[in-house]
Amino acid sequence: MKRGPEKGASDVDFPQIFSDLFLDYTLRTVALGSAVIGIVSGALGSYAVLRKQSLLGDAMSHAALPGIALAFLLTGSKMPLVLIIGAALAGWIATLLIISIVNSTRVKYDTALGMVLSVFFGFGLVLLTIIQKRPDATQAGLDKFLFGQAAALLERDVVTMGILGASAILITMLLWKEFKLLSFDPDFASTLGFPVRVLDVLLTTLIVIAIVLGLQTVGVVLMSAMIVAPAASARQWTDNLGVMIVLSSLFGALAGISGAVLSASVTRLPTGPTIVVCVSAIVIFSMLLAPRRGILWRFFRERRQRGRLRLEGILEDLYSLALEHKDPEHAHSLSVLRLMSAGKGGVERSLEILSERGLVRAVSPGEWALTRAGIEEAERAQGERGGGQDER
Repeated sequence: MKRGPEKGASDVDFPQIFSDLFLDYTLRTVALGSAVIGIVSGALGSYAVLRKQSLLGDAMSHAALPGIALAFLLTGSKMPLVLIIGAALAGWIATLLIISIVNSTRVKYDTALGMVLSVFFGFGLVLLTIIQKRPDATQAGLDKFLFGQAAALLERDVVTMGILGASAILITMLLWKEFKLLSFDPDFASTLGFPVRVLDVLLTTLIVIAIVLGLQTVGVVLMSAMIVAPAASARQWTDNLGVMIVLSSLFGALAGISGAVLSASVTRLPTGPTIVVCVSAIVIFSMLLAPRRGILWRFFRERRQRGRLRLEGILEDLYSLALEHKDPEHAHSLSVLRLMSAGKGGVERSLEILSERGLVRAVSPGEWALTRAGIEEAERAQGERGGGQDER
């Protein structure tokens, strides 16, 4: 997407860019369209991720290509709505074909996805080759659906995307209970009398709608990322489906708007790939820092837990040694404690921490003993461990 004179990353005027986000027609339209795509794909992509159908977005986005080409060949129109209808029909046919293959043969789901993806995408490329030989090939503009061309969005396109996206989200809200049960326990849903096969086709159709809405902006090749990435990021932050869908939609919208802004700020920076880079950054951030599931969060939690276990081990060692003497506060040498904690390390540091907590004391250089508080703490820990063993 181009705006104004050429400029590099070092010449970016961010205040002007954010001002143009509301005042400039092109940037505002692209940002709104990208936000709509992020919200819809984030909300519906959550179901695909939870149902372990992440490859569905890749297969459907590639399967939509022959539908786009056929729509142009049959109608001669390159109106976005016409092309979107063609993409949706092709994606829906591919979905039914995948479901039929899985249900009627021994071919597994991922294999069926790969077969349909390659066949439909190959057929689409053949049709594009045929279109390029037509006299009006230069005006077809269908190649933008491969990698996206967000700058070509118009307000009417955004309105169309908004209406279709809102309709898809409204259906998921009306069938919230059914789709939730389908995502987590389809067998139980079947025993309750729900039409699982119909619900499966309907939910997949809604995901297809989310995919075709983003083809013009993100493109066939990259649209699968918009289905998977926001939902994968949201999954790191919560175990609640409702919260996950809201977070996924917010992450998708944030990636869409930030990608549009960055694309407008740097010359010749394509919007679609930039949006995918932004959503990938959100995924990395979530995987690193999300509570409970984040890699860094888990690393520090496990490190803290190892430190706590090491302190408890030193305290129990001192208590075991104290039981062999009449005086429970008898001092023991550091070398003995090191021998009892062979392979664990960190004995000196653990003793310093226990000393700061008032649980042990240094009697002389190289000798340590339990304090009265340390004895009580060790007895309490052994009592809890013994009680847990009795319960088992």
